[in-house]
Amino acid sequence: MSAEGVVSFAADIRPLFREKDVRSMARHFDLTSYEDVSTVADRILGRLRSGSMPCDGEWPSEQIDLFEQWIRGGKKP
Repeated sequence: MSAEGVVSFAADIRPLFREKDVRSMARHFDLTSYEDVSTVADRILGRLRSGSMPCDGEWPSEQIDLFEQWIRGGKKP
């Protein structure tokens, strides 16, 4: 998160996705791609909240909140 409190994909969101997450979701969308993630962000958020993503355990609530903040903040690249 920048000093101004802006959450960006490159600095804040992309690093949350591990390589095993990227491989696991590759047939659906590319978690390394800003365009792909921003397009399906609401679906990803729903899966994160339900605990069905990532497949090997839930994200801590702080990470889910950061992802949601990125969406609400306009999904900055």
